[in-house]
Amino acid sequence: MRLIIKGGHVLDPDNIDALTDIIIDDGVITDLKKFESDLPDNDTQATRIVDASSCFVVPGLIDMHVHLRDPGQEYKESIETGIQAAAAGGFTAVCCMPNTRPVNDNRQVTEYIIKTAEQFQSVVVLPVASISHGLQGRELSEYGELKEAGAVAVSDDGLPVSDSQLMRRALEYAKGAGLKVISHCEDLSLSVGDMNEGLKATRMGLAGIPNAAESIMVMRDIALCELTGMPVHIAHVSTKESVHAIRDAKLRGIPVTAETAPHYFTLTEEAVGKYNTHAKMSPPLRSIEDRDAVRKGLADGTIDVIATDHAPHSVLEKEVEFDKAANGIIGLETSLPLGLNLVEDGVFTFETLIRKMSKNPSKIIGVPRNIAVGAPAHLTIIDTDRHFTYDVEKGFSKSRNSPFNNWEFKGMAVYTIVNGRVVFENN
Repeated sequence: MRLIIKGGHVLDPDNIDALTDIIIDDGVITDLKKFESDLPDNDTQATRIVDASSCFVVPGLIDMHVHLRDPGQEYKESIETGIQAAAAGGFTAVCCMPNTRPVNDNRQVTEYIIKTAEQFQSVVVLPVASISHGLQGRELSEYGELKEAGAVAVSDDGLPVSDSQLMRRALEYAKGAGLKVISHCEDLSLSVGDMNEGLKATRMGLAGIPNAAESIMVMRDIALCELTGMPVHIAHVSTKESVHAIRDAKLRGIPVTAETAPHYFTLTEEAVGKYNTHAKMSPPLRSIEDRDAVRKGLADGTIDVIATDHAPHSVLEKEVEFDKAANGIIGLETSLPLGLNLVEDGVFTFETLIRKMSKNPSKIIGVPRNIAVGAPAHLTIIDTDRHFTYDVEKGFSKSRNSPFNNWEFKGMAVYTIVNGRVVFENN
């Protein structure tokens, strides 16, 4: 089966930056031809020709932090609907967090996730297993077995590991098993609240969560990373103190990487407005100073990755009193447009955006994304000039908990290609 992508601006920050035609045979890139080449429009060997003129063709986007809710909470999201939303957002692969029901702490759950996703021949689902059995923080999961079953990382997302000795062992054993540790940095004793601690929370009569609830644990995990020499990846960075600590650690050569989510570089605590539960998340939306620090961290390389922390919830969890509402928002279909907003604002370049949404995640979790002859054809085609209004009711996720409903955007994914197959197109 042949697919030809014609006339696109092909940008792989490590390999190519030019107007190029891409020839794909049986899921593999077999040729890269200069756009000036005499490539016929009616190639008889091609099952399909995609016109990518006026678009960027980039290595397939990867989301390192997604909650698919399957198994156990399919009324919020299923693997099928989650990967449909991912494909619509331009993602060719997603890493799904372990706080499912049952928890992904064993071979059976990991294999279930992979086999279920494979049925749809669409976005690749990369399971992230739990650091500890049942996410209880008492004893480590069987990392060798989980790696063999197909897990790419382990995480405590959903219930952070408080025991520093256990976290140390997790870093040491995960390295030996070839797994990345993704840390949810939160001191649960400090995070008893509903939104960011400050004047806004006081005026609304809500319990606040201080920045230190995150930064204390970020500093702990950096210290453990330095102690063991084993890499750690910090999830959903939201505070200026965390950014400063990670920047300092990198300057000292400590093998730490970090991610943030679009809502932390776009919104502030003001989005809570009149008790808007679609702006309630963990960690909470912070101050303008924190948002600006996150943006600076993205610009200077302190923060390596943009990940959605896609967290679907139904109306049962969101259309309730603010203090009773569940934390989290969906984000797979708005992540790329929000990232393009930073490019438009001059925070960083389009090339940097592709590094943070494709190249860097691929290197951290060990899943290659390259545009080169012989490489698997995982590609995202982006029209940076396409204007649209996001309508959450027309989204592919089962859930509707987004603070970005009715936002106007410029730029979107128009084709998502996985293993040489078009799994999403927006005409």
